[in-house]
Amino acid sequence: HLHRASLLLPALEAALANFSAGAAGGVVQPVRTVVPVPRHGGFLGVMPAYSAVDDALTTKLVTFYEHKKDSSAPSHQATVLLFDPRNGSLKALLDGSVITAKRTAAVSAIATKLLKPAFAEVLCILGAGVQAYSHYDIFSELFTFKEVRIWNRTKEKAEKFADSVNGPVQVCSSAQEAVTGADVIITVTMATTPILFGDWVKPGAHINAVGASRPDWRELDDELMKNSVLFVDSREAALLESGDVILSGAEIFAELGEVVNGTKPALPEKTTVFKSLGMAVEDTIAAKFVYDSWSAGK
Repeated sequence: HLHRASLLLPALEAALANFSAGAAGGVVQPVRTVVPVPRHGGFLGVMPAYSAVDDALTTKLVTFYEHKKDSSAPSHQATVLLFDPRNGSLKALLDGSVITAKRTAAVSAIATKLLKPAFAEVLCILGAGVQAYSHYDIFSELFTFKEVRIWNRTKEKAEKFADSVNGPVQVCSSAQEAVTGADVIITVTMATTPILFGDWVKPGAHINAVGASRPDWRELDDELMKNSVLFVDSREAALLESGDVILSGAEIFAELGEVVNGTKPALPEKTTVFKSLGMAVEDTIAAKFVYDSWSAGK
C-alpha cells in the first residue's frame, strides 16, 4: 500500500501545516523519548502522536544502532501501533521500517519541491542504505534530474545501489566529488562527524539532511549550517535532538509547515538546508493511509 510514497504527499503536507499551526492544528505530539542502550551502542525511541483532523492515534517504537561491521541487521528497525481513538483499543500493528523510509522520503520531497533552485539538474545522495533507496524512488518519480550521483563510505554498497535502481546513477569515489556542482543533496548516513562541508556546496543548492539524529552526531559542518537558510520539521525537536543544529549554533529560519502554511517564505534562491528528524505525526498519517487502504481492499 506504500509502493508509491508520493500518494502520501497531500496528507503529509497537511500534517506539517497542522503541526506548525500550534493548538489550532490539532496535532498532539511530544518530542520523542529516547532510551540509550550503552552496552550495545543503540537507542530505543518512543514516538506517540494524535491528529485531530485525521482522528488518528499511533505510537512508533524505533531502535537505531550504530553500524557494526559484523551486523546484518539494519541500523533502524521500527513498529507502529495504530489505536482506535474512540476507545483506545489496538487496531493494527504495522511494519514501521517501511513507513519510516517512505514518509521520510516523502517529507524530503515536499521540502525539495518548496526549496530547490528553479533549475535543478544534478541530484547527489550521500549514503546507500534504506533511506537512499526510498529517497531515490520518490525523487525520480517527482523530479527530472539529468544526473544522479551517489557516494557511500563502503563503495560496494554504492555500486550495489547503482546496479539495482531503475535509472543511471554515477558512483563517486569521494563525497566531495559527488557533491561538487550538485543542485540537490540528500544526506542519509549514520555519520557522527561531518561528511558534508560548506565549501564543497554550490551556492543556491538545497540539502535534505536526514541522518545525525542525536545531539552529539553531525553530518554537516559549521560553515554549511551557518551560511544556509535552515528549515526544520520541528523547532523543539531540532533544538533537543539535532547535533547539526545544536553544535553549530545555526539559527532556525522556519519549520517546513510554516512554509506550507504560507507564514514563512521558501527562499529557493538561497542555499537551503532542511534538517529532517522525522515526526510522530508523519508516522500517524502514513499508518492511517496504509490501514485505510488495506481496509478498503478487504
